[in-house]
Amino acid sequence: MRKLIAGNWKMFKTADDAVAFFDAFLPMLATIPATYDIAICPPFTALEAVCKRLRGNDRIAVGAQNMHWEQSGAFTGEIAPPMLTDLGVRYVILGHSERRQYFGETDDDVRKKVVAALTNGLTPVVAVGETLALRDASQTRECVVAQTRAALHGLGPDALARIVLAYEPVWAIGTGRNCDAADADDVMHAIRTSVRGLEDVPILYGGSVKRDNIANYVCRPNIDGGLVGGASLDPAGFAELLRAACEGIVNEV
Repeated sequence: MRKLIAGNWKMFKTADDAVAFFDAFLPMLATIPATYDIAICPPFTALEAVCKRLRGNDRIAVGAQNMHWEQSGAFTGEIAPPMLTDLGVRYVILGHSERRQYFGETDDDVRKKVVAALTNGLTPVVAVGETLALRDASQTRECVVAQTRAALHGLGPDALARIVLAYEPVWAIGTGRNCDAADADDVMHAIRTSVRGLEDVPILYGGSVKRDNIANYVCRPNIDGGLVGGASLDPAGFAELLRAACEGIVNEV
């Protein structure tokens, strides 16, 4: 099973800020075991600078935070898949709750983006998660299973083997209120068993992931890493989070 920790920088850091991050972070990374694949997803404006700074580095992949499903066209303000691959981007986050909530993305939009990512050789990180209202109504599993099946509809085994899933309870994102690790593992088991072919697909937990709680997540059988927000913005803090994640795997063994 592949294991991955991805940092989602959201709308933070200029291109210069991003390069400065890696100037500080890469020496720290040299002392951290290569237990996890690592991806960093900067804003679009920093992608080129980050790809250039990491050229020749095999420890960190670059990801984008979104993309359009069309190869090109009159879609002002959008980014096409070939534009990402041209820079050297390998991952793309799709279906993040902030895209769904603030920009009206639908399950079908996410499905089309997943297909486009795979067609263009990108690895989609497909995010699913429930709102607090759905959680309070005991509809968490129904919600995430429906989102997962919609996003992956029509994909065969070979395509499924090339994706990453991320469970991010909406009520835990950026709030400091993280989901109980055992509960998250149960939900992620429901995701893993919702579509045939997801048995060996990495599923990440996201939602107020920190250095102090990451080990408690990654030691669970259905949690294969993390989609990290604010805790990925500081180089020293992110390095400590990676060390803690590696310790969590050691403790699991």
